[in-house]
Amino acid sequence: MKTFNVPVIYRSPLISAIKNQRKQQDRMKKDFTPTELDFGPIKIKLARHFGFCYGVENAIEIAFKTVDENPDKRIFLLSEMIHNPHVNNDLLDRGVQFIMDTAGHQLVPWESLQADDIVIIPAFGTTLETERKLASLGIEPLKYNTTCPFVERVWNKADQIGKKNYTVIVHGKPKHEETRATFSHSQAGTPTVVVKDIKEAALLAEFITGQRAPEEFNDLFKGQYSPGFNPSTDLQRVGVVNQTTMLATETQAIADYIRQVMVTHFQLTEATAGERFADTRDTLCYATNDNQTAVTGMLLEPADLAIVVGGYNSSNTSHLVELCEEKLPTYFISSPEKMLSANAIDHWDFHHSQEIKSQEFLPDQPTVTILLTSGASCPDALVEGVIRRLLSFYQLEHKADEMALID
Repeated sequence: MKTFNVPVIYRSPLISAIKNQRKQQDRMKKDFTPTELDFGPIKIKLARHFGFCYGVENAIEIAFKTVDENPDKRIFLLSEMIHNPHVNNDLLDRGVQFIMDTAGHQLVPWESLQADDIVIIPAFGTTLETERKLASLGIEPLKYNTTCPFVERVWNKADQIGKKNYTVIVHGKPKHEETRATFSHSQAGTPTVVVKDIKEAALLAEFITGQRAPEEFNDLFKGQYSPGFNPSTDLQRVGVVNQTTMLATETQAIADYIRQVMVTHFQLTEATAGERFADTRDTLCYATNDNQTAVTGMLLEPADLAIVVGGYNSSNTSHLVELCEEKLPTYFISSPEKMLSANAIDHWDFHHSQEIKSQEFLPDQPTVTILLTSGASCPDALVEGVIRRLLSFYQLEHKADEMALID
């Protein structure tokens, strides 16, 4: 796989050494057990896969290269480059301006842009409407495009099934930048509706089967369907794609559920199911799959707690937290500094969208075992920082350079 020129401030020699060793031992990525770092009173078990993915490194390389090569131009990002505050703040410090926030609210008026300004499309991609707006201002919309190739793969899949007269069901968070972009590209060619979870998928199924009146659709899926969407005619043939960072098991459950509804309602067989349900396969990116599977493997190990590092508005990171929370006390932090002491930690409660403080997060016992992972937009340098911060609570920070890796 291609390697990228990512700023050294995001790299960690320590984490790179660990990842390289695991790669040598497991070239086919079949071993999802964590790497154990044994420091005596504290043991840290690192997930097999975590941190920057292909799409994130690609976006970072393009963005920083663009800044370096255009010192005399105004440079804008449509919105956050990725969902990591450290990377976004570094770009802001370099003079880059964000045109919109993550919810799509305007921060820089369109009319203030000039034809010779540089506008970078973030890794999530953007809507066709925004592309047209940039073009109308004389700005080539795709010249500085960092859209993740795996996001574009979803768009291509939606386009393929749309041309075969299937309606596209997008499993995603309706307000997320990537889902908004995927929805825009899909609805340009075929009726499209977004479902955020299995509950909404079940609700949509009631329109497929006729259990709900079509008149109810507009209110129940407000803001989540394409113009002119008609539940009576547009749910006869469907296919499911997804925001690339969703929980893999939920996407699969939604696809399986909708497929079974179509089979049952239209009295299909396994051989004829394709007449009503498009086989889109899984449209999650490889990193989402690997990171989630690595967390599943990590959770098979005995431990006292889990720490997940990443941006608080990062979808892929929140799903790693969700997996960990099913088994262990879990702390979602954006940086090492959130661990205030061995007794206090500030961490994100994504269920209620607020940062909370917990006391005595490290158990008072002779040996503590911690599971550690990070999201796909989190620099490895932050993971190393978390390790060093944890070790400092045991006066063992010097051990970070002398780690013993135990397979």
